[in-house]
Amino acid sequence: MSDVVQPGAAEVRAAAEALKDALDRHLTAVERRAATGEDDAEAAAAVFAAFNELAAAGEVYDELLYDAYDEVTPFEVPLSEGGAGYEGPGEPEAISVFVRRDYTVTDPRRLIARAQQITDLDPESVDEEEVRGVAAEHSLHAALGVLFGEYEPDEIAGRHKEFGLEEGDATTWVTAADEPAEPGEWLRDPFDGVDPERVICRFDISDAFDEDELEGR
Repeated sequence: MSDVVQPGAAEVRAAAEALKDALDRHLTAVERRAATGEDDAEAAAAVFAAFNELAAAGEVYDELLYDAYDEVTPFEVPLSEGGAGYEGPGEPEAISVFVRRDYTVTDPRRLIARAQQITDLDPESVDEEEVRGVAAEHSLHAALGVLFGEYEPDEIAGRHKEFGLEEGDATTWVTAADEPAEPGEWLRDPFDGVDPERVICRFDISDAFDEDELEGR
């Protein structure tokens, strides 16, 4: 039995109330800045501070909700510094979205069993070599190929526990491009051309947002 003490309903409720308060403070700061104008440095700083407080409160609530009830929110916590060094065009005509999600395989048998179900129900939907790999060799490598070939990445992200996976860090970068890429142009090295100075915004999910770091913001 784990020695980790799970949060109680009162702690989760308190975190939810703190998140509501942070939402109110953020909206108040945004409204004040809208009333005083974009050139009001003090109002802009207040929005920035309220943004960080809202992100911190959201992360705390999300973690407690998961620990207590094994549930998550649909929100990601954006890092405010994501586009701070942006040097791209003011009105980009095209964008590229770079996404990375990490997983830990926590239940290989469940993952292989799910891949086996896919190959049994529709063997023509997957590669014949992968079918043999899952059925005959119980290969985790082949099972992953079947799983990610059958489901969209967003669906796997929402159902990862069902597939014997545990979420790790995740990040999404939205970058400005000069023009749309030609078909097939970047497929060999899809992440090779990321220019940090063209990142318009980014959204990160990570256990690195621990309580000490959040309190220090």
